[in-house]
Amino acid sequence: MSVSPQHENTHEHLRLLAGNLDSGALSQIEAQVNELHPAEIANLLESLPLQNRRIVWELINPALAGDILVEVNDEVRLGLIEQTDEEDLITAAVSLETDDLADIFEDLPKAVLHEVVRSMSNQDRRRLQSVMSYEEDSAGGLMNPDMVTIRPNVELDVVLRYLRQRGELPANTDKLFVVDRDDRYLGVLNISDLLTKSKKESVSDTMLTDQKALPPTLSDNDVALFFEDYNLVSAPVVDENNRLLGRITVDDVVDVIRDEADRSLLSLAGLDEDDDMFAPVIRSAKRRAVWLGINLFTAFLAAWVIGLFAATIEQIVALAVLMPIVASMGGIAGSQTLMLVIRGIALNQIGKTNSRWLLWKELSVGTLNGILWACVVAVITGLWFQSQSLGLLIGAALIINLIFAALAGATIPLTLKRMNIDPAIAGGVILTTVTDVIGFFSFLGLATVFLT
Repeated sequence: MSVSPQHENTHEHLRLLAGNLDSGALSQIEAQVNELHPAEIANLLESLPLQNRRIVWELINPALAGDILVEVNDEVRLGLIEQTDEEDLITAAVSLETDDLADIFEDLPKAVLHEVVRSMSNQDRRRLQSVMSYEEDSAGGLMNPDMVTIRPNVELDVVLRYLRQRGELPANTDKLFVVDRDDRYLGVLNISDLLTKSKKESVSDTMLTDQKALPPTLSDNDVALFFEDYNLVSAPVVDENNRLLGRITVDDVVDVIRDEADRSLLSLAGLDEDDDMFAPVIRSAKRRAVWLGINLFTAFLAAWVIGLFAATIEQIVALAVLMPIVASMGGIAGSQTLMLVIRGIALNQIGKTNSRWLLWKELSVGTLNGILWACVVAVITGLWFQSQSLGLLIGAALIINLIFAALAGATIPLTLKRMNIDPAIAGGVILTTVTDVIGFFSFLGLATVFLT
């Protein structure tokens, strides 16, 4: 498996840091760390145990602190903020762009917030208030109000002179936003067109009017899909009156995609992407205890079902040997369907119009696979235990469990979605419980009826 350059760099930086920390070469650590990009420093800090993290954070240039705090996850950020004095926090916060400041605003101490807001201009305060008025995981929460707007009735030559006088453009500016006198969004003027078209042409003749704008309430996942579908670098955000509020850039969307991938992976184990990997033992144990408790309950439920057929198992010991096969096959089949449906929900590819068709399709797949592998397992079991009836019995149980696994894998995430519960968090536990209970009940129930 290949390793990304960023991970290779992190491993190398960690190796060098470990050597310098052991030798107490703090000046070398300071020089090494402060040469890195803020995102690299953030990744490095998240990879350090708490004691070493505190040492390295004290050596970081305060001018980089704001950008680093934006990059680290929530729990690590809170720890770093607690370690930083108020003056350095104020300096770090003031240096940030409005959208980045909004990301860490609520994590800062009240005294720091007071000083930061007091140092801002009225325009920046209004911009910050605008961003803060929307949910963090929405288009409004992602947008940056720092953008370049122009009027439609001016010539391109005038726009070029205006940009030269401005001197510096916001990061990731690939287009200028055209608005009327009331700041209502009209279209976009691509920088490439501005540089290649005749200077005497007007903005209204050159601009594109088919660039869709995003509502501020759109979810961050839908924003990411929008950028993917239209291959965008930036996109406008407008309110219900079509007034331009800000813009979202591709770097913010990349963060959304990365966070969503982390969240989906960790939520399967009941973990949070914002948890500190090197958090204190007691804190980490408390978090995981909840999830372990939920799984323990489901395990007892499956054990209870097995206990119902204890007498049957005592008579036919082979049943205890074969039970894991039925449960395992059902769990895998159900997980395949579950992941497929969760992905479809995330991509907005599943709705009322096609969910029934998807259910029948998955039931058909489960039935065919059930028949196929039931035959294989039945033959192996019959030869292994010299019992044709036991082979037929486990084959029948396998068909039943794979059909129910497909049914559960398709319906569980759709039901959880309607209940506003994240399917990635709760779906796996419910599915495992269903496949274990159905698998054990069908196998042992059939054995009780036909073999005892």
